[in-house]
Amino acid sequence: MDKSITPFFIGIAGGTGCGKTYVAKELQKADPSKILIFSHDNYYKDHSDIPLEERKNLNYDEPKALDEELFFEQLSALKRGEAIEMPQYDFSTHSRKPETKHIEPLPVIIVEGILILTDPRVRDLLDLTIFIDVEPDIRLARRLERDVGTRDRTFEESLNQYLTSAQPMHDKYVEPGKEEADLIINNNRSVEELQDALETIRGRIEEVLGKCQ
Repeated sequence: MDKSITPFFIGIAGGTGCGKTYVAKELQKADPSKILIFSHDNYYKDHSDIPLEERKNLNYDEPKALDEELFFEQLSALKRGEAIEMPQYDFSTHSRKPETKHIEPLPVIIVEGILILTDPRVRDLLDLTIFIDVEPDIRLARRLERDVGTRDRTFEESLNQYLTSAQPMHDKYVEPGKEEADLIINNNRSVEELQDALETIRGRIEEVLGKCQ
């Protein structure tokens, strides 16, 4: 990428199971060759030094669970038009993988994660911030489906983590992000209604991409 082009950062926040990844992928469809999805989830701290059963009981829903310094450092590099080596995280073992992923900056970068609006340094890098608002019971159902289906957790483990850390941390750290967001999207209803809400954002993306041609 030409370093004279400063990437346009779109931040997507919201609670667990609100649909951040889905929204990011829908927006990326505008032009996958020019839109990068950048997940905060890759920056969870490595816990390979403690037994697996202990790792499962750690609080993964608070800011200190993530390597915020590396996250900010690499986001800043992308903003400058520089490539990075992004860490990779294994949710089944709660540890960082040995390999990294080479990431080249693109004209539009969608930054998604439950806690991306908690750090004022990160907020300052974002050009457009979106908060996806979803009712707690819907988020719980989506989280259970995800954890049991793709993250090697039992139903009981996932439910316990939601009740003891995810929801309390949502109230403490995630929900206040609404006040920092430029746009709040409701994702409690149908896919069709959500698509209508995304049209405004697609228009902004197309405007940014048009300037890059």
